Amino acid sequence: MLVLDLTGVGDRQAFMDRCTADLGLPEWFGRNWDALADCLTDLSWWPVESGGRRHLYVRGWREYAATLPREWRIVKDVLRDAELFWRGTDTELEVVLEE
Repeated sequence: MLVLDLTGVGDRQAFMDRCTADLGLPEWFGRNWDALADCLTDLSWWPVESGGRRHLYVRGWREYAATLPREWRIVKDVLRDAELFWRGTDTELEVVLEE
């Protein structure tokens, strides 16, 4: 299980920095939307949890979404696409938006 806490994140660069820190993204992460999508469809850096799933919990997203609605739409698309990519595999990814 990994937790991405977006509390206090106010711009795209801060979002990328937070992803790097909270998720422990690999060194090749290019700190842009395409690179984030690449990291989430190549999860060799993220160990599988018991039961063969990976869980990503996103906290503080409401404030981020209100502050940066365009970027939040992109984030949601990237996360949804990653979930769909791994759906039906033996190492599924589940993204949970926490209240």
